[in-house]
Amino acid sequence: MDAGNLSVESSSLSHGKHRRRSSRDENLDRFIPNRAAMDFDYANYMLSGRKVENKSTSPCSPAKESYRKQLAEIFNMNRTRILSFKNKPPSSLNSLKETSPVSPKLRSTKRCARHISQSSERTLDAPDIVDDYYLNLLDWGVTNTLAIALGNTVYLWDASHGSTSELLSTDDDSGPVTSVKWAPDGRHIAVGFNNSEVQLWDASISTNQPLRTLQEGHGGRVGSLDWNNHILTTGSMDSLIINNDVRIRSHIIETYRGHHQEVCGLKWSTSGQQLASGGNDNLINIWSLQSNRRVHRFSDHTSAVKALSWCPFQSNLLASGGGVGDQCIKFWNSNTGLCLNSVNTGSQVSSLLWSRHERELLSSHGFNDNQLILWKYPSMVQLTQLHGHISRVLNMTQSPDGYKVASVGADETLRLWNVFGTPEMSKSKQDAAKAEEPFASFARIR
Repeated sequence: MDAGNLSVESSSLSHGKHRRRSSRDENLDRFIPNRAAMDFDYANYMLSGRKVENKSTSPCSPAKESYRKQLAEIFNMNRTRILSFKNKPPSSLNSLKETSPVSPKLRSTKRCARHISQSSERTLDAPDIVDDYYLNLLDWGVTNTLAIALGNTVYLWDASHGSTSELLSTDDDSGPVTSVKWAPDGRHIAVGFNNSEVQLWDASISTNQPLRTLQEGHGGRVGSLDWNNHILTTGSMDSLIINNDVRIRSHIIETYRGHHQEVCGLKWSTSGQQLASGGNDNLINIWSLQSNRRVHRFSDHTSAVKALSWCPFQSNLLASGGGVGDQCIKFWNSNTGLCLNSVNTGSQVSSLLWSRHERELLSSHGFNDNQLILWKYPSMVQLTQLHGHISRVLNMTQSPDGYKVASVGADETLRLWNVFGTPEMSKSKQDAAKAEEPFASFARIR
């Protein structure tokens, strides 16, 4: 009797252990699928619908393919197995909630539309501005100082404090001033004159004095300037382009001959390896610094080309704008020489500025509407138009942080626009102090 009871109890314990083991391991059999853990709708899709979709779907773009992959991950559609031999894993959403709080930055990924004010945030007087489309009379240096040429005088306006000072004034024999351009260090500035001379000035507050005059080379007014480190490139009415090494006494190191009328636009690429030049002969030339030769000649514009701007996020992309007889913005691949796109703006294009923060392009215009237009690139959809000037816009320039724009018009006003957004954090002026100083060796060279 006792033995029988013991036998029954042992059998019960053995059966209980078996049941507990079965309960614990019931979904771990590698030969028998678990129906409770299977998704039959997904199985049906995999066995039928997906095959039909793959056969009927044409090749898609990389962007569309990336979008499909993201959807597959979100809806758990990237599984490769139909049968399930394990329990379903815990929900990833629940796991996240249990393990760590969701960061506020991850809760909302949708970007809010940027507000662009339709009016200039500040307007200054610019009396005696020379109403000449071919001149470049405005530039904004890295120390947040605007230089503007008004007749025979160059003024400096400190955008940080709102103070104005006079840099230089010349007589009628030399003037008017025809171009200004800050050096990369934000301390030195080049000034072109109507008598074909170019002066280099130390524009620091403690100095504010001339350093040297470049008299040789040109035989006409110097209406366009641009810097490439220590190389100052000058363009003149005599159709010549000259590279000047400002560190040495014999400053002319190269002369480019590719235009047969006034050179009114010069712009070095961000890499400093290519120079774009535009002229009153409706031509654009691309020059190589390495070979000192012209690598491309574009003749698609039907009017003078003054507006030139290299793209900050695609180094071989150049935007150009034509005058009143052309009115087009064109985009060029400087490697292949192809015209990528052309957009008719309906107005004379005087300046072009790329945004450094968004894929956007700002253009300024003359006849007929005298406005600024912000474009979305590459669709070239107009985001907004900014009106304020009552005469044609002559020049535009960009603030050091890339957010604000200054424009000067034939209406003798200088307007500041908040076009490209607002900086998240104010940047220290120490950035300007860290700029390379390639000019120490030419001080006082005459």
